[in-house]
Amino acid sequence: MAPRPTMARRLLVAALAVAMTVVAVISSAAAQAPSWQHVPVPAQLRPQSGLNEAAAFGLDRAWAVGADAVGREAPGFPLVLRWDGGAWQRQSLPGIRWQGELLSVAGTSPTALWAVGRDSAGGSRLLRFDGKSWRDSRPPGGVRLDKVVAGGGESWLIGGREGGVQALLRWDGRAWQDLPVPPGVVYGLHIKAADDVWAAGAANDGAAVAHWDGEAWQQTRVDGFPRSAVGSILAVSPTEVWAGGTGGFVGGPPGKPIPPLLVRFDGQSWHRVAIPADFGGITSLVPGASGELGWIAVARSLKWGPPGSTPPLIPGPDFLAWNGQSFAEHSEPVVAGEGDSSTLRLAAVPGTATVWSVGRAGGPEGTFAPRILRFG
Repeated sequence: MAPRPTMARRLLVAALAVAMTVVAVISSAAAQAPSWQHVPVPAQLRPQSGLNEAAAFGLDRAWAVGADAVGREAPGFPLVLRWDGGAWQRQSLPGIRWQGELLSVAGTSPTALWAVGRDSAGGSRLLRFDGKSWRDSRPPGGVRLDKVVAGGGESWLIGGREGGVQALLRWDGRAWQDLPVPPGVVYGLHIKAADDVWAAGAANDGAAVAHWDGEAWQQTRVDGFPRSAVGSILAVSPTEVWAGGTGGFVGGPPGKPIPPLLVRFDGQSWHRVAIPADFGGITSLVPGASGELGWIAVARSLKWGPPGSTPPLIPGPDFLAWNGQSFAEHSEPVVAGEGDSSTLRLAAVPGTATVWSVGRAGGPEGTFAPRILRFG
């Protein structure tokens, strides 16, 4: 008769079984941990295409704009892609025969979108989507359009007039109306309502943020170092506003890396927030599912390497996820035959954990390719 296992042996076997189960659970969780994934673009896109911005309204409703078939001396053609929940599809642009690119897209609903573009002669272009098709719309006269921003049922345009004068315009349902402009330059907006708008930009003495209460702008310097600026802004509440861009610098050789700049408003004053990247520029801030700050995109992100390392700088995080206390670092996935992204523009799907990133990535021999990434 075989000897019966002792109590000590039975306990050891049980402990090993528990340990193996824990390891398996941890390994499975690690394998299933969410990460940024590459999403293919339509196969019919020609070489030298790129994307500039995206807008999302649901898990099956998102748009991205840019340019297709940009040659070394050719301007390319305006490009609109639509996500239908399963794949990105190129949208036709009937009647739109000009060459150039689309720079920005935003809207108050899936049936009320605007896209700002620039034709090959440098003229401003404005497209409007009514839920069925994209059509040319007459842009405001005398304004060079740069960006369209929507939120709180509002649609605004950012641009400039001759002589470098900034322009802000609001759609009143029938026409674009001029609005007052804060001092300096505005690069980005967060529109919560017609009387609650936050503007990110720069003044003569550094990065600045202004708030519009429906009658006037109140501007505050958020970083006084020369050449600093903020271009992305997210207003969570009156006591929590975030803005991101690039920190200032003085002198240095051409191409010198510039530090990122992230600042936070607590209802009383602005404070600089440290991020785990030493160089690069913050290009996008978007909310998470709850409306709090969710993600930050850092283009051309770099870090100082370990002491004595060659080269001294190493790649930094492309994306930072905020959990309310700290940042988690994320990198974009490697895509066969392509290099890193040179631009990262985020678009969050409202009420979900899904976020899109669009831009353009390096290709062989100085070419570039459209890049679409998704988290969640």
